[in-house]
Amino acid sequence: MAKANLTKVANIDATVREIDFATRFEKTWAALREILGIMRPIRKTPGTKLAAYLASCTLQDGEVGEGEEVPYSLTSVEPVAFKDLKIRKYAKAVSIEAVDKYGAAIAVQKTDDAFMNELTGMVMDEFYDFLQTGTLTDSFSDWQMAVSMAIGMVNDKFKKLRKTVTNIVVFVNTLDAYKYLGATTAGLATEYGITYVKNFLGANTVILSSEIPENTVIAVPVDNIDLYYVDPSDSDYARLGLDYTVAGETNLIGVHAQGNYNTVVGELFAILGMTLWAEYLDGIAVVTVDENP
Repeated sequence: MAKANLTKVANIDATVREIDFATRFEKTWAALREILGIMRPIRKTPGTKLAAYLASCTLQDGEVGEGEEVPYSLTSVEPVAFKDLKIRKYAKAVSIEAVDKYGAAIAVQKTDDAFMNELTGMVMDEFYDFLQTGTLTDSFSDWQMAVSMAIGMVNDKFKKLRKTVTNIVVFVNTLDAYKYLGATTAGLATEYGITYVKNFLGANTVILSSEIPENTVIAVPVDNIDLYYVDPSDSDYARLGLDYTVAGETNLIGVHAQGNYNTVVGELFAILGMTLWAEYLDGIAVVTVDENP
């Protein structure tokens, strides 16, 4: 009889699978951060509530006479949108019959890949929905003009806020971009499911996405985009007896694999608390294309 607590092949295989899943998930987001130009992610404690703001400043007359009191300029920063940064829990299972029929390479690996793609897509879909709530809005009759003015509106807004804009990313509908590009698609690149082009129509980066409605152009400075996350390896979770594998420079996702002998399936659990968020809603330009703006 083997001694207690012996590490067996099954334990090693499960750990390798957990590390592989967590590492690939982290690399996906590292690539996306590089594409967008987002700075280092911000770690938040569980229960954190995020807020987006509207900022304004009304300057008073600066020509003040000698000895006269200098009037205050009215400045305000008002929270207008909130989001709870919560831990979300997901699981999938593969039956022994599926492995027997298709082999582990398909039944396990392919479903792991699909699981990861859905988790990544979920976060991006929420971000695209949030971008469309930007309050810096206008309408123009031409798509190219819409792109140009969206960039200009963002630059103008942040100059008025006395904030430096170093990099602007523009989000457009995939079909709109291809209509403009026609047969010329030189410069388009795709990484980890994100299609983009650099230095296009005055934008540092243009992201093509079917999640952006047609005839809509969204521009936002990367300085206005943050990636907030909850660390799944937080010691408080371990006190519950929950041990999740994390990997990479940033612990964005926690993964645990195990066999369930009661149902004869292999289970994969994932927890994550992360969101892409913008600090200023009025720093997001949402421009529509309308023949009669």
